[in-house]
Amino acid sequence: MTSTHLSLREPDAVLGLINSRSDAGRRLWRGVLCLLPACVVAFAGFQRRWMSDDGHIYVRTVRQILAGNGPVFNAGERAESSTGTLWQWLLVLAGLPGLDIARAAMYGGLLLTAAGFALASLGALRLYARHANGTTNTTQAVLPLGCLVLLALPPVWDFATSGLETGLATCWIAGAWLLLVTRARSLGTCVVLGLGPLVRPDLALVSAVFLGAQWLMARPSRRAAFGGLGAALALPVAYEIFRIGYYGQLMPLPGVTKEASQSLWGRGFDYLADFAGPYLLWVPALFLLAALLPATAVRRDAASLVPALAPVVAGLLCWAYVIKVGGDFMHGRMFLPGLLLMLLPVFLVPCTRAWTIATVGVGIWAVACASWLRIPYEGRIGPGGVADERGVYVQQNAAAHPLHHDFAGYPSNVAYARLVREADRAGTPALFLARTPAGANSPTITGVYSTLGFSGTVVPLDGAALDPIGLAYPLAAHSERIDGRVGHDKRLPDTWIFADRGRGPFPEGLDPAGVAAARRALDCGPLAELRAATRDPMTPGRFLRNVTGVWERTSFRFPNDPVRAERQLCGRR
Repeated sequence: MTSTHLSLREPDAVLGLINSRSDAGRRLWRGVLCLLPACVVAFAGFQRRWMSDDGHIYVRTVRQILAGNGPVFNAGERAESSTGTLWQWLLVLAGLPGLDIARAAMYGGLLLTAAGFALASLGALRLYARHANGTTNTTQAVLPLGCLVLLALPPVWDFATSGLETGLATCWIAGAWLLLVTRARSLGTCVVLGLGPLVRPDLALVSAVFLGAQWLMARPSRRAAFGGLGAALALPVAYEIFRIGYYGQLMPLPGVTKEASQSLWGRGFDYLADFAGPYLLWVPALFLLAALLPATAVRRDAASLVPALAPVVAGLLCWAYVIKVGGDFMHGRMFLPGLLLMLLPVFLVPCTRAWTIATVGVGIWAVACASWLRIPYEGRIGPGGVADERGVYVQQNAAAHPLHHDFAGYPSNVAYARLVREADRAGTPALFLARTPAGANSPTITGVYSTLGFSGTVVPLDGAALDPIGLAYPLAAHSERIDGRVGHDKRLPDTWIFADRGRGPFPEGLDPAGVAAARRALDCGPLAELRAATRDPMTPGRFLRNVTGVWERTSFRFPNDPVRAERQLCGRR
C-alpha cells in the first residue's frame, strides 16, 4: 500500500488538497440540491395523490381512441374535450400495453412533476455557473430559494397528480428553460420550444417568449432563423390544421365553452386574491425583491440576462392571461405554470449574503405555509365559486386518494350511475336528463350530467355522455353565456337536449312548443352547419368545408330560449 506524504514545507500542495476536498463537497451539495426538490415534491404529491373529474375526461377520450372511434368523447360526434393535446396522446401510449389509464395519468403526472423540478434545479445551476467569458464553475455553492416557495404551496402538492396536464406543463417548462440556459441551437431544440400550444393552448405565450429569447442570444442568419421557426411551428401548425378540419373549431371545445377570447378582469383578480391571499405570497415576494436589488451575479454576466429574464416575462404574461379570462374554478391551478416560470431564475441561487438572508426568510415562511396556512373553504366550494377541488372529491368519494370515482359520499351521483348501468345491462336505450331520473326515449344510452368525467366513466363508449356546460358537447358549448360559476358559464336547457337527442313522448316538465321550436332551429343556418361539421361522415369534402367555415363556426353563439333562437336562425316571426 502506498500513501501520499505532504510536508509542511509544501504549502501549495496542502492548500490544493484542501481545495479539492472542498470542491468535491460543493459538487456533492449541488447534486443533492438538484435532486432534493424533485424528491420532496414527489413525496408531497404522492401523499395527496388523487384523480380529478376533469382527468377522467381525458380517460374517456383515450378509451375511445383505443377502441377505434377516434379522438372524440362520444362516438359519432367529433368534439375535442382534451385541452392538453400532448397529454392526451401520451396517455394513449400508456394505454396501448393495457395499463390502467387513470392510474397512468395519476402517477405519470407525478413523475413528470418531479422531473420538472429536477430540470429546473439543473437549469438554475447552469445559469449561475456560467461566467461572462463562457467558462463554467461547477463548484460554486448554491442555496434553495424559489423551489421553497413552490414546495410550500398545497396546490402544488395537489396538482402534482390529478390526472391533468399540469405535470407535463411543469416538465416542459423546466426542460425548455434548461435548453435556453444551455444555449442549445439545434432544430430539435426549436421543436421542443415550440411545443407549448400542444401542452396547453395558453402556453403558446411561453413558446413565443422562449423562441424570441433564443433568437436574441443566437442572432442567427435569416435562413437559420426561418429554419428554426419552421421547426418550432411544424407540429403545432400541423395539429391545428387537423383540429380545424376534423373538429371544425379553432380551439379545443373547453376554450369555446369558457369563452377564452373574452375579458373578465374583475373575476380574474378575485381568482388571484383567492390564491395569493391565504398563503401570504407577498412575504416571499418581498424577500426575493430585497435580495434582487443588491444581487450582482446576473449583472456581471450579461450573457445570462436573457435566459434569466425570459421565464419571468413569460410567467407574467401567463398570469395576465389567466386574470384576463376570469381565472378558473380550481383553486390555484391556473397560476402554477406562471409561478414556476417566474421562480425559475431563482430556483437555486448563489451562496451570497443577500441570497442567504432571503433563503432564511423564505424558509421560515415556507414552514409556516406548509404547516398552517390554508384556504378557508377546505374540502368545499368557496363563496366565489372556486373549489378546493381535491378536497371536494376526497369527501364526495369518501376516500383519501380517489382514483376511479364511485362517489360513495354523494348519493345523487350514485343514483345516476345505478340508473345508467341498469339500462346498459338491460340493453335499453334511454336519455337520462336531470329532470327525468327514470329516463326518456333515445336511440342510445345517453346521460346528461355536469360531472362529465364521472358520467363518461359510467356511460358506455357506444353511448353518449353529454354535459350541459359544453366541455364535450358542441351544442352546449355554442349556447349563450349565463352568469354562473367560473368555468361553468354555460347551461344548455333540457329542452334543447331532448330536441337534439330525445325521441317519442315528451318527459314531464318539458314544454312541447319549446322542443318543437328547438328542433326547427337545429335544422336552420349555423346550427345545422354546426351539427353537420361534427356529425357528418369525415370525407375530404367535409374536411374542406370545416376548414373554410371555421372562423364563423367557432364564433357562433345561439340563444338559450328555443323560440328566440328559431326566430333568429330561421327568420320566423
